[in-house]
Amino acid sequence: MSAVAENEIVAVGETFGKTVRFTEQDIAAFAAACQDSNPLHRDQAEAGQSRFGEVIASGPHTASMLMGLAASHFSRRNDGVKRQMVCLNFNFAYKAPVYANEDITLHWVVSSVEWNRKLGGYVVLVDGAASTQRSGVAVVSRGTLLVKEVE
Repeated sequence: MSAVAENEIVAVGETFGKTVRFTEQDIAAFAAACQDSNPLHRDQAEAGQSRFGEVIASGPHTASMLMGLAASHFSRRNDGVKRQMVCLNFNFAYKAPVYANEDITLHWVVSSVEWNRKLGGYVVLVDGAASTQRSGVAVVSRGTLLVKEVE
């Protein structure tokens, strides 16, 4: 899902998103890869005794999916425009758990676009969220990106 005016590399109001799903194995593997040894991400027995009642994804797992979606969208080439995207900043707030084996809807909207002569591109503010049917909005985010058209 994407909406952008023809011949613009990025526009205010542009939206994009996708749906992903984490298995318990995905959650455990991601936590291990980033050296997060919290048993809530890998131990069903201990997670079952927590307030969540079962294994939950780590915050960085969901955040990385949101960042990856933004990077992929703003560096896409499938519309004939060669873009380059660099992350300047992302902030995340964790509102509710993300459980294994449920759809996670990732969504971004462009809230601001400003040309920056010094950086030679557009400084873009995006507002995003990751939501599940069970938890509602689980993660909210704001990002600042540099988007350029390249030859």
